[in-house]
Amino acid sequence: MELLTASSATFSPLPSNFPSFTFKATISKSWKSHPGIVEARLQGFLLRTRTTISKRLGICCNSVGPFKEEFLFQHFCQLNKGFSSQCGLISIRYRSSLLKVRSCSDRIRQCVSVLFVQLVFTAMLVTSTTIALSETPSLALSEENRLFLEAWRTIDRAYVDKTFNGQSWFRYRENALRNEPMNTREETYMAIRKMLATLDDPFTRFLEPEKFNSLRSGTQGALTGVGLSIGYPTASDGSSAGLVVISSMPGGPANRAGILSGDVILAIDDTSTESMGIYDAAERLQGPEGSPVELTVRSGAEIRHLALTREKVSLNPVKSRLCVVPGPGKSSPRIGYIKLTSFNQNASGAVREAIDTLRSNSVNAFVLDLRDNSGGLFPEGIEIAKIWLDKGVIVYICDSRGVRDIYDTDGTDALAASEPLAVLVNKGTASASEILAGALKDNKRAVLFGEPTYGKGKIQSVFQLSDGSGLAVTVARYETPAHTDIDKVGVIPDHPLPKTFPKDEDGFCGCLQDSASTCNMNGGQLFAR
Repeated sequence: MELLTASSATFSPLPSNFPSFTFKATISKSWKSHPGIVEARLQGFLLRTRTTISKRLGICCNSVGPFKEEFLFQHFCQLNKGFSSQCGLISIRYRSSLLKVRSCSDRIRQCVSVLFVQLVFTAMLVTSTTIALSETPSLALSEENRLFLEAWRTIDRAYVDKTFNGQSWFRYRENALRNEPMNTREETYMAIRKMLATLDDPFTRFLEPEKFNSLRSGTQGALTGVGLSIGYPTASDGSSAGLVVISSMPGGPANRAGILSGDVILAIDDTSTESMGIYDAAERLQGPEGSPVELTVRSGAEIRHLALTREKVSLNPVKSRLCVVPGPGKSSPRIGYIKLTSFNQNASGAVREAIDTLRSNSVNAFVLDLRDNSGGLFPEGIEIAKIWLDKGVIVYICDSRGVRDIYDTDGTDALAASEPLAVLVNKGTASASEILAGALKDNKRAVLFGEPTYGKGKIQSVFQLSDGSGLAVTVARYETPAHTDIDKVGVIPDHPLPKTFPKDEDGFCGCLQDSASTCNMNGGQLFAR
């Protein structure tokens, strides 16, 4: 039942012979015009009744004057007169009035009995009235209230931490609906943002309709911007201010300007990013094709001011290349290099196409490059893992109570489960990329080269609200097949890569083919554990 659903209390009808209250009309009128004071009046009635009972008991036993209160039942005053007259006979005719004394005693019991019934009924009436007042039908929910409740319910159902950062989620809803202004859409958005802030989770965020559409377009294969994937600083970044570049899309405006993974964005168009959220930053980085944007970037100790022009970036997630490594005789290794840049909805299909094309050129080993791949769609990460594995667990999905789901494969979707495989990772490898890298490493399907990955061990789902806005919600954390929680730690590779090892397909092949280059690694080294 929703918090503001109207409720009511009903009263049972009184018996036809039950004495009537002299204040009945007063209650009826007060209930209609001033329901807030009914309980106070009834409580006053109880107090006066209690005082009157004490006086009446004194009247019976001490022959004090008649009862003057008109607040009780009328018939009770009549009973009192008869009772007083009978009690007066005791002092005049003691011996001859024993039966009358007994009659007086009986009347005392009747008096007390009637008073007890009256008090019980009055207490019941006050209790019922109190309940009715506390459950007074509330005003109908406004459209803004309903949008807020829609967001609240989404978090209630989906959020990973069922303690909601140690707070009563239902009580927060009640207090917010009572106290937070929700008269306009912007006030409602502010109330939702304030609610999410109590979770202290930087990845659970509210998305206005424009931001929601921008995020959705990014997973569908194209966007207009500068080609940057950004995240929050971690301990390994050595920075507490700004936003960290997770990856710079090859060939994009930012990449051409020399912005690299690990650089820190200090400002966007003269607006500091110190307290800026990643979704706000993403919105500022995107914009109409051909429009300018200025970035302040720290690369190591150097701070640069860059003017970039936004472009429409086609997110073709896969590039591939056949690399023939010189070797003795006819045993030259033929290595299929696949660079996966994102996990959009085309990713798994593009990887399959690349494998088929390379196999047609008789490759005998694969290199999967996940460097600067900041992730994307979780299901695509699972599907790509199935391409390389004949069996095994891919990832454990966990919440605050432990493992709740297991993604695994039986090999029915495997396409390249036998050839030697090396996977390249760096600190720009994040999210779905880390799930894939962890699955291939823990199942001993691949050898990992590079540096520890970004360390985003949480999974978000995006939910659309009825007005076109949305919520990005942390719905789970995950563990690798070896039950490793990589959050803020990352996947640890088996071997490092030479610092000069290139990130593009042409440079990769050059390093393998030129034994004199500083980045050279022969095929045997690349696939050795």
